[in-house]
Amino acid sequence: MGAVSARLPVFPWDRLEPYKATAAAHADGIVDLSVGTPVDPVPALIQKALADASDSPGYPTVWGTPALRDALTGWAGHRLGATDLAHENVLPVVGSKELVAWLPTQLGLGAGDKVAHPRLAYPTYEVGARLAGAEPVVYDTPWELDPAGLKLLWLNSPSNPTGRVLSAEDLRRTVAWAREHGILVFSDECYLELGWEADPVSVLHPEVNGGSYDGIVAVHSLSKRSNLAGYRAAFIAGDAAVLGELLQIRKHGGMMIPAPVQAATVAALGDDAHVAEQRERYARRRTALRTAFEAAGFRIEHSEASLYLWATRDEPCWDTVGDLSKRGILVAPGDFYGTAGERFVRIAFTATDERVDAAVRRLAD
Repeated sequence: MGAVSARLPVFPWDRLEPYKATAAAHADGIVDLSVGTPVDPVPALIQKALADASDSPGYPTVWGTPALRDALTGWAGHRLGATDLAHENVLPVVGSKELVAWLPTQLGLGAGDKVAHPRLAYPTYEVGARLAGAEPVVYDTPWELDPAGLKLLWLNSPSNPTGRVLSAEDLRRTVAWAREHGILVFSDECYLELGWEADPVSVLHPEVNGGSYDGIVAVHSLSKRSNLAGYRAAFIAGDAAVLGELLQIRKHGGMMIPAPVQAATVAALGDDAHVAEQRERYARRRTALRTAFEAAGFRIEHSEASLYLWATRDEPCWDTVGDLSKRGILVAPGDFYGTAGERFVRIAFTATDERVDAAVRRLAD
């Protein structure tokens, strides 16, 4: 029996551990700007919804409660401009990483099939292709790809790691090209509510898809917008035929969100105030860190959205990681996201205000 893990690259974050140890040895402690995990409290109304639904002895459904499906379709209409979404157009998932990693397998892809993702990208797109035995391919411009054998095309706007935002015109052209060639488009939009110098657009918007969801699916998460990374609350929306097939597979696999988390998701999507409050926190931290890193000789590229600054000092990324770790600051090396990032680092602004202030002071020394 062959080890499936042999198909996969080395888990990137394990390579960062020695630098994390160096940063942690700083007299004033580590400032961890690497992973991008939320650190602020889960909003009280979401905690209450979770607690109120905690007496849930029965099995939850994979498709979610009708109330959850109403919340998903309602939010997508309100926030993304999606029109005429029915329950068949939405499906809750157990965190977006699970969906990304197992999607090619659940779609039945394998040897001879290709899965495309941006040249600089979240590593799990490649991992998902390799788990299925498919071939991952990278692109700079999606409609310049060779469509032969290409079954799944990943978009990511706003981008992780660069924070780049695709225009509505670029999205529209990509969707049209993919439909022409019978290629399924999945658009990872988990950072869509965190636009700073751009207003991200969803593939679910009629200006992009022409009023049809055929061949397109959007991926959304509550991890960043609502500080719910620990809840594993996410969903997909779009082509009913694709989601219907995934629903049947996920029923067999028991891929269900716990009932209390479903209730918490309903509460989170029904409230905009906590999202605005969290955006204000991130905006302050972003401004402070950007100013400090630029003053310390870094150049920031893209970064118009998301939770990261994409930064360089025009040197190998691991040299930058090593130097910053000696100041007690941990960042992610850009080559985690592809060889095109080997002279960049990704800086998350998800640390607490106190830790951000500590980083600012250290960069000024």
